[in-house]
Amino acid sequence: MKKMSKLVLALTAPMFLLAACGGGGNSSDDGIDDRVGASEPKIRFVHAANLGPKVTLFRDGKAVPEATDVDYKFATSYLKVDTGDTDLAIKTESGQQGGETIRVDADRGHKYTFVALPNASLPPVDFAVIDDPYDKPLLSDRARVRVLNAAANAGEIDVYLTRGTNTDVTTATPRFPAIGFKRANPASGDDSIELDDGTYQLQITAAGTKTVIFNQTVDLDDNVDWLLTVVPSGGLGSVVPGSVKVLLVKSDDSNNTTTEITSK
Repeated sequence: MKKMSKLVLALTAPMFLLAACGGGGNSSDDGIDDRVGASEPKIRFVHAANLGPKVTLFRDGKAVPEATDVDYKFATSYLKVDTGDTDLAIKTESGQQGGETIRVDADRGHKYTFVALPNASLPPVDFAVIDDPYDKPLLSDRARVRVLNAAANAGEIDVYLTRGTNTDVTTATPRFPAIGFKRANPASGDDSIELDDGTYQLQITAAGTKTVIFNQTVDLDDNVDWLLTVVPSGGLGSVVPGSVKVLLVKSDDSNNTTTEITSK
């Protein structure tokens, strides 16, 4: 939970504090109550299994209307849930459950992302969860970024996100190192990394190497909250080692879709 001092500050801060929580983000996902840990828990669902069927998210045995019969690249906005235990699972159109049922003890101020991932066996989807405690400083307008590896054909990866457009990875250190398949960096339960706004170069290599398998520039705005999900490039590229693209999941996107980023 957030510090009580944050709650006191939130109740006594002048109006400029409210403006600090605006900017590029969605105020409903980045309000004072979110930052002090007073908001209700929130969940969202992302379909990142590029060769998988349409799926439905089930919460406590009931289909979630906002995530019913959805296809690859779909992403909900954050949805409020009650505190306490909640069970979540995904099922395909044929009724097969993908992965295990995940029980989450939903806590105030936390945001949970549930992701449908590729699976080598049947059914062709698996399930993972990221718990974001969302401990963002009250006066911060910095962007938040996390990376998820949903590319079975890439193995463990290093992800570089460097300011500018011409970074040589041979002299750089990965900002998000050693991300295994179905793993996130920062890990579930840890806060996302905060970065200043600006233009960045996004590069991906096989972990421990300097061989670039993905390279593109991205623009970070103030207060955005990004989940960069690395996925197979699609088609035959889905089985070619290291052939990947990135699905950008934004917390402030009400279009219920991710943004696909391909390599240069």
